[in-house]
Amino acid sequence: MGDVFGLVAFLVALAGLLVALGHVGYLAMLNSAAAKRGVAGGATADYVSGRWKVAGGTAAAAAFALLLTSGGLPLDVLGLLVGGGAGVLAKGALDQTRGRFRGQV
Repeated sequence: MGDVFGLVAFLVALAGLLVALGHVGYLAMLNSAAAKRGVAGGATADYVSGRWKVAGGTAAAAAFALLLTSGGLPLDVLGLLVGGGAGVLAKGALDQTRGRFRGQV
């Protein structure tokens, strides 16, 4: 039973890490596009620079949760909660960022 829970905790933490890294990648893409536009991309670059802390924090928390899942049952529970929470926060932040720039050319 503990092995199954450990596997589930690992998969949840891994999914949280992938979502958090997706947010980091999206911000990197936006930052690159803003840099290519020069002065016209200044507002986007400013917005992206303010979002790096959220993206980095959720990615670090998800990576830490993934490490926690290699322990026993109490650490698996903690890893599941931290990894799932980081994934949910990263998904919300990614949706907020995408919503801000959706439909702009």
